[in-house]
Parts: sequence; structure tokens; C-alpha cells
Amino acid sequence: MITVPAVRFGVVVFPGSNCDADARHALSTFGDADVRLLWHKDTSVGDVQAIVLPGGFSYGDYLRCGAIARFSPIMQAVTEFAEAGGLVLGICNGFQILTEAGLLPGALLRNTGLKFVCRYVNLKVENAATPFTGACREGDLLRIVVKHNEGNYTVDPATYTKMQANRQIVLRYVDARGERAAGANPNGALDDIAGVCNEHGNVFGMMPHPENSVEAELAGGADGGKIFRSMIDALRPAVPA
Repeated sequence: MITVPAVRFGVVVFPGSNCDADARHALSTFGDADVRLLWHKDTSVGDVQAIVLPGGFSYGDYLRCGAIARFSPIMQAVTEFAEAGGLVLGICNGFQILTEAGLLPGALLRNTGLKFVCRYVNLKVENAATPFTGACREGDLLRIVVKHNEGNYTVDPATYTKMQANRQIVLRYVDARGERAAGANPNGALDDIAGVCNEHGNVFGMMPHPENSVEAELAGGADGGKIFRSMIDALRPAVPA
């Protein structure tokens, strides 16, 4: 019997993170994932193969969401890891941190309704050819929870045109039929965008919380697990014949 080594994940913990434990638990439900926590004052990510920046309120969201976390010592190491091709997933506040750090284009603004939103949303997979969506097919629908106050994604027109050409729009908000419709977008994000990747496809930010949708016993289902399954499959060594 051939044993395949587990994929090594690092979950970054910032002051004010409140979904780091959820992300760690979600990943631990996969038998081929090894999870460790990375502290915001660390200056190295060690030998991890993938990094998760979790949701929450890093540094109390002072100034702007993610604005202070971007200067944490760990983020220099995360940036170097990403620039070397490592997989980085930013969830909600993690997405905000990635835009503040310049690892993803655009910015996250206040929801158009100026209220915190917490509900399940339907997402359409627009690009299944990424390390974060490889377990999906293009056009698949995912049902995952959102819980945020600043999820209104925006980017300048020229950059957005380039992003479209590069297929960097990975997830969009849709209704239960998979159609873009009024009310499906919970925050007013440009063109119903729920998740984007960088030009090289190894850094991905999404506002919905896949870590809260990995267990079928919960009412929301396990669609979020496809994000983590994709990352594991993309990084897992091939089994020798």
C-alpha cells in the first residue's frame, strides 16, 4: 500500500481573526490535509504548501478592513510565498487583506445596503481551471454562506477588462437557477463578483466562507469543501503507478 503525504496548510491568525479555528477545522475534515496555525508576528511560513488567510476583523478593522494586517510581519513571508507560486486563499477579511497587500487587484467597499449581511448565497463557477476550483466544472452552482459588511468588490475599468481577458473572475453571485438576477448579489459587488484570482492563478480571494460549508450534516451543505478539495488535489503528489 502506497501512502501519499498530506498536503501542508498554514492558517494565519491575526488579532481579531474569528474564523481561523473554523478554517483549521474545515481542513482537518480532509484526511489528506495537515493544518498548522501561523501567527501574525511570524516572519516565515515554514514548509507549508498552501496558506489560508481567514475571515474576521483583523486589528479591529481600524482604518480599513485589512489595512493594518497588510503590514503584519507574516505578510512579507506570505507575499514571498505567493510570488514564488505558492497557493494562497483569502476568505472574506482574508480577501480584503490580499487586496490591501496588492496580491489581488481591486478593493472591497461597504455593502451597498450599508448593513452587515449574513445568509447563504448561490455561486456560479465561472472558471474551473484554477487550483481552487479544479474539483468543480464550469457552470457548477455552489451554496455557501456570506457574513460581511464590506464585500462590495470594485476595480477600475481598465484593470477589469484585463481581468476578464485573463479569466480572473472565478465566482459570481447568482440565484438558485444559476441566473444573475436582482437580489442574488448580497453586497453590490461589480458585475456580481464573489471571487477573483491573480493573473497567475495561484492567489484567490472570495467573500463567501467555504470553511462553514464543508459538512453535509449542516443545513447549508458541503459545497465549500470543493474549494479545499481543489487545493489539496492541485498540490497532492501523484501516486506512483
